[in-house]
Amino acid sequence: MKRLLIANRGEIARRVIRTAHAMGIDTVAVYSAPDAHALHVREATTAFALGGSSSADSYLRVDRLLAAARATGGDAVHPGYGFLSENADFAQAVIDAGLIWVGPPPAAIRALGSKSAAKALAESHGVPCLPGYFGSDQREETFIAEAERVGFPLMVKAVAGGGGRGMRLVTEAAQLKPALQSARSEALAGFANGDLLIERALLRPRHVEVQVFADAHGHCVHLGERDCSVQRRHQKIIEESPSPAVSPELREELGRCAVALAQAAGYVGAGTVEFLLEGEAFYLMEMNTRLQVEHPVTEALTGLDLVEWQIRVARGEPLPLTQSQVQLSGHAIEVRLCAEDDRFTPHTGRVLHFAEPALSGGLRFDHALETGSEVTPHYDAMLGKLIAHAPTRAQAIERLAHALDSTQLLGLPTNRAFLAACLRHPVFGAGEALIPFLAEHGDGIRESLQPPADALLAAVLVAAFFPQAPAQALPCPFARALRWQHGDAVLEPLVRETGQGTLSVTLDERSAQASLAPGRVLIDGVAWPVAAAPLGGGRWQVQAGAHTLELTDLSLAPRERAGGASAARELRAPFNGKLIAVHAQAGSALAKGAPLLVIESMKLEHTLAAPRDLTVEGVSVHIGQQVAPGQLLVTFSA
Repeated sequence: MKRLLIANRGEIARRVIRTAHAMGIDTVAVYSAPDAHALHVREATTAFALGGSSSADSYLRVDRLLAAARATGGDAVHPGYGFLSENADFAQAVIDAGLIWVGPPPAAIRALGSKSAAKALAESHGVPCLPGYFGSDQREETFIAEAERVGFPLMVKAVAGGGGRGMRLVTEAAQLKPALQSARSEALAGFANGDLLIERALLRPRHVEVQVFADAHGHCVHLGERDCSVQRRHQKIIEESPSPAVSPELREELGRCAVALAQAAGYVGAGTVEFLLEGEAFYLMEMNTRLQVEHPVTEALTGLDLVEWQIRVARGEPLPLTQSQVQLSGHAIEVRLCAEDDRFTPHTGRVLHFAEPALSGGLRFDHALETGSEVTPHYDAMLGKLIAHAPTRAQAIERLAHALDSTQLLGLPTNRAFLAACLRHPVFGAGEALIPFLAEHGDGIRESLQPPADALLAAVLVAAFFPQAPAQALPCPFARALRWQHGDAVLEPLVRETGQGTLSVTLDERSAQASLAPGRVLIDGVAWPVAAAPLGGGRWQVQAGAHTLELTDLSLAPRERAGGASAARELRAPFNGKLIAVHAQAGSALAKGAPLLVIESMKLEHTLAAPRDLTVEGVSVHIGQQVAPGQLLVTFSA
């Protein structure tokens, strides 16, 4: 293996490039039009333009990827995760082209890539599975009949793919038909395969997965488990190892079942076997036939480089370690930093300011971010992964939460502060977070994100005086009235320059002395690290300490702007996307929560619902239309 083409983008492409170069292997980056200036393109030995903007026109084009390998002299292909990483036809095409495929054999991908086939194989080898229907008859009436046999609650799942797409929880029979239709639509869009299965749903389990690795010489080991129970939209956002709920004896049994399934399928390479865990009982969900997003957690715990193992196994080498030689040390936790708000709505835009935390003492940050990066609607909302490793779980939590506090990322909403609040939540701290954790505690976590008064004041001051600090010369006897909006609140501090760059500030009943310096605001002697980015139209995003705030300058605006009457009569697009369904019709009366529109963005379908009981006045968009953030979609009667 001399030159490795990475059929992927972003942080995983950079991750593979780093290990390949350390092994003396040249790399080939491929890129779509929006990614032409991305970091992975600049860091590879050479790069090849795939063209196109969407995944379907670029990273999912097998013909262009193989052409890239031929044109650049590539002799091997690493698929990363997502895109074509679990596509058996792509793996076979790579092999047929005379290239080394850094992944499992196509036959194993086929055997395990279908959840239905994987469950059948698992049951034949003694791996526990939940009752369900995994058959080829995909008629609606068949699912209805089988649902009665299986019983409610149940889960509808796409047979192909992963990442939470094509999954719907059904608690009663009336929900089944719409769940089947919605899951099939999302599965077709994401995986070009609309086949579904149903299985009994566990309402309060953990999500625990086992990392396995096999070579072509008949050896297979497991590298411990990861607990991935903190999820939103069936997608993981926090992963840790070891699981707080797994004893050494249970770890051994989970590992035995995971290895048995991999060997039954003739597996070679890195894979992950996912289970639902309830008490001591566990049940197979699926096997992912690729490297996982959360593989750094296992790398931290074992001290191994799993990408290096992938490359060595693909070259025909045996596994470097036997099962008895695998050692797990300390505790590791990973969070997924995403371009989304605290309601999990994805956002696009430009990164206007980025500064990562000091990466020392067991911290790692896998990302593809820099100031000026564009986050487009074409790909997943994940921006990067921050990982902490420490001797104990409590130390890992604190180390990771502090690193999130210290990360500065402005220009678009992120879940940075939300993740830190999750880590600090007492239920997570006690190791008791189950899959419903965010459904049960999400609102309380959001409430905890409200910034303290001095953080608000620091944010207003840095935005008001950006980019220059107050004058260092003579004091000004006249107070300056500022007027800024944060959410529904309007802040009206009086600021007087007292000379030597200091300010006297009064806000409501709070009086303070403040001063500004590059990167910080001092309020009554307490330093707040700050960063600010103008969003346009008098809008600013400011990070003050660990708090990110969006502010609007109303100092020169008519006072009516502070109200929200017009917003109560409008629905505007919260993000970029394509309209795939329009349920609202002019004149229709709808109850609160009724679906108005469905927007497809970042590979997921998002339903926008009526915010209250209302009558639709007009609909400004149509099915198939691309919409931009802030675009008017629907108007309501007063």
